[in-house]
Amino acid sequence: MLTLKQKELLLFIHERMQADGVPPSFDEMKDALDLKSKSGIHRLITALVERGFIRRLPHRARAIEVLKLPESSTAASAATVATVAAEPRRIGFQPSVIEGAKARNIMPPPSHMIDSRTVSVPVMGRIAAGVPISAIQNHTHDIACPPDLLTNGEHFALEVKGDSMIEAGIHDGDTVIIRRCDTAENGDIVVALVEHEEATLKRLRKKGSTIALEAANPEFKTRIFGPDQVDIQGRLVGLIRRY
Repeated sequence: MLTLKQKELLLFIHERMQADGVPPSFDEMKDALDLKSKSGIHRLITALVERGFIRRLPHRARAIEVLKLPESSTAASAATVATVAAEPRRIGFQPSVIEGAKARNIMPPPSHMIDSRTVSVPVMGRIAAGVPISAIQNHTHDIACPPDLLTNGEHFALEVKGDSMIEAGIHDGDTVIIRRCDTAENGDIVVALVEHEEATLKRLRKKGSTIALEAANPEFKTRIFGPDQVDIQGRLVGLIRRY
């Protein structure tokens, strides 16, 4: 059995995905249910996951899959499965980055050698080095990188937006090279997905079960989170700057 609020949220998510092809943001859910904060939405989402009505998809921003609807619902049959975002679910890493109004789930093309001195790396949009905004995924173009800039594993590039990491030598307009990973060490600069909705580039600090995302600019405050609020999407391994 679902509570009234749980049912309202489930139907709202389902209807938005049917209409727009993407799930609503947490702010939109909060407003639709007339709640005062997003923490209430997180609790409702968790309850729906535990009851088997929805599931979250890892490493994707705003990625929610509706598995079933209440039998009493007139919106659709209980067997209806909503499409995740605008395109079919695919296997593999899908980095969460920034720019635009709607989420897209796009499989980043693999890096490949152009010649002995150049590797093509997919640029997956922009990342906020400042105040995080709604996260999406968008393969915009490829960038040529020297092979010694890369490490083992899968890589992607992001265009930096903002100056919160300027004292770490990362400027607005730079392109950062990210190695895909879901763990990182204290002090690493990472792409972090916050509460499944916001993506940002920050330095990672851990203390016990607490996670801090630390800016490299005194004008920006360090943000503190619980262990279930932050997912690591990748670690900074290089930077390209054009003059």
